[in-house]
Amino acid sequence: MLSSLLSSVIALVLSCVVMGLGWVLSKRSISDREKSSPFECGFDPIKSARLPFSLRFFLLAIIFLIFDVEIVLLFPILVSMTSSISVSLMMSFFMFLVILIVGLFHEWNEGSLDWAQ
Repeated sequence: MLSSLLSSVIALVLSCVVMGLGWVLSKRSISDREKSSPFECGFDPIKSARLPFSLRFFLLAIIFLIFDVEIVLLFPILVSMTSSISVSLMMSFFMFLVILIVGLFHEWNEGSLDWAQ
């Protein structure tokens, strides 16, 4: 009980010291407009917030997320294939890849992968 209380107090004091050092050592430059304003994905935060958003950028981000999740789903299958290979595992793996490749060709034919026209 005493050791957990002591370690909690040490952690609290250490985090407060680090936060205090960061606050004291940081330079606060109010005169520089660019450094004091937040960065909002390339948009100027001083102007109107109702600017039209690029739909092509949104679609490309969604496609990236889909194929990123695909990597996460394929990795355990590949790891399990090193220990034992079964027919049902191979068929499900190839069916998943076929569905992804068909989706990729659909996005390609639709023109969603063309960033600049």
